[in-house]
Amino acid sequence: MVRLYILRHAKSSWKTEGLDDFHRPLNARGRKAAPAIGNYMQQHSIFPDLILCSAAVRARETLDLVLASLEGDPAVEIDEGLYLAGAGTLLDRLRRLDDGPDSVMVIGHNPGLHDLALSLAAPDTQQVPVAKYPTAALTELRFSGRRWSDIAPGTGDVVRFVAPRTLV
Repeated sequence: MVRLYILRHAKSSWKTEGLDDFHRPLNARGRKAAPAIGNYMQQHSIFPDLILCSAAVRARETLDLVLASLEGDPAVEIDEGLYLAGAGTLLDRLRRLDDGPDSVMVIGHNPGLHDLALSLAAPDTQQVPVAKYPTAALTELRFSGRRWSDIAPGTGDVVRFVAPRTLV
């Protein structure tokens, strides 16, 4: 059985003029939400073996704040190909994983992450919000197979969906 954790980056700032999208940092709300999700993960024993993270500044800052709340030392790959990647690109990336890690977290962007979560969720377990996937929201999906190359749309059991606003 493999587990996938989908984490959208925390809330970012649009305040710095002239700063392109890739370089936008987290804002105050995001710097509060990311550790809250990290604490939730720690309290619920969510420790991914591998974290695939977009190279965008806001995604890497989210990663750093989440990791500061967790025990252990997961493998981390910063991947420029995850920046604004669509669901198909994300799924292809996951399917190319070595079959070593049992659990993987992807930190990235909408709409790709939201579309990925919706497409992978089995229809009878879907708990992912259809309208909006909030910043710093976390979805956990469990797949019955043991190989990442076998994950497919509609085959993931949604174990949980958590948004920072529900943790207050």
